[in-house]
Amino acid sequence: MSEQRRPLSVLVTTFNEEETLPSCLASVRWADEILVVDSGSTDRTVEIAREHGARVLEHPYESPARQKNWALPQCAHEWVLILDADERVTPELAEEIRELLARGPGADGHWIRRVNLFLGRPMRHGGWETDKVIRLVHRDRARYDDRLVHEEIDLPGPLPVLRHPLVHDTFRSFDQYWPKVDRYARWWAEQAFAKGRRTGAAGVLGHAVARFLKMYVLRRGFLDGGHGLVLALLATCSTYLKHARLWELTLRERRERSRSG
Repeated sequence: MSEQRRPLSVLVTTFNEEETLPSCLASVRWADEILVVDSGSTDRTVEIAREHGARVLEHPYESPARQKNWALPQCAHEWVLILDADERVTPELAEEIRELLARGPGADGHWIRRVNLFLGRPMRHGGWETDKVIRLVHRDRARYDDRLVHEEIDLPGPLPVLRHPLVHDTFRSFDQYWPKVDRYARWWAEQAFAKGRRTGAAGVLGHAVARFLKMYVLRRGFLDGGHGLVLALLATCSTYLKHARLWELTLRERRERSRSG
């Protein structure tokens, strides 16, 4: 099968990922190529990548979508598995991908479900259980839409979903995760403001409360115990911060209009 199957490149974009990168790269050592595109890491990320046999390229960071769109054409093989450094491919998923590449993929992209870990525990409710991403793609046909947050590959038609999931160790500590929350809140607000969205103080509160009720009650986050409660509260804070930043931009625009008028 290894002689017949289509070769695979694994693409990982990085910045200061020395904590998670070893497990990520070890989980794809079976791939024909591992390409790490780094954006100026100051820790051991690049050294670790080379220790695992990866080809390393440097490229200045603009946004998640633009980084990956630059990196995809650099891959040596037509079929590419795109990973974040905090993701791992299970042996079952690896075997499924190898079998798919041996048969010949019937689509230009494939969804892969994710098991998301919150402080070491897989979250089975609250909305995290339905998470999936387009990650196994044809290099020459896949491009990310140009968004600052929640970027996704734009491919037409219904795409197949692989049976086995990725493991996504997204939240390992508050020190690790909170800067990401603040960064994504800022990016989300700037993106929403550019598209014409505005909000007031009531909207900030309303969206935060709705987020908690949806995640903890409607999506049964309470079934994940204490982890589910803390995660729902964290998501509430994240939603509050996003809309508070949008409110800040709204107020700034009003002040500027008032001065100019």
